[in-house]
Amino acid sequence: MASLSVPASLSGGTDPLVRLVETLESSPAMYLADSGLASYPGAAELRVALGTLVAEQRDVLARAANVIADRELPLPQAAFPIAFTAWHDVDLRHLVPRVIESLKRQAAEFTTLAGAGGDAAAGDLAGRAREIADRHAEQLAGLLMRLRAGLAGRPA
Repeated sequence: MASLSVPASLSGGTDPLVRLVETLESSPAMYLADSGLASYPGAAELRVALGTLVAEQRDVLARAANVIADRELPLPQAAFPIAFTAWHDVDLRHLVPRVIESLKRQAAEFTTLAGAGGDAAAGDLAGRAREIADRHAEQLAGLLMRLRAGLAGRPA
């Protein structure tokens, strides 16, 4: 699967917060949430876990959007890859590995953004976004393993 981040040359800027917003908004998890997470077949535990991930990422997005607005920069208009539209009616169990892969790529991008230096707000938000990505990638992988082993609904 190709990288989902938008190159800075196409994004209209290299501001780290703009890149953070673009990275989050064009993700598979955001697509699933925006297209109606409840409409996808699959285990309820996966819907809950994905919903929690998206809620935490949307909190980071809102905070980043406030800083971007304060800086009088235009908010990026991220788009989803057209390939995501083929996911309709696919069981979440088969889509979650793509979400996990995306979270790992996001974590690497956020590490880069957090280390860019000179922008405390971007560093803080990128660090928070990285922590969310790392934690949820691990949780989703564990949940998938429990589902595949027939242990869904049991404590981890």
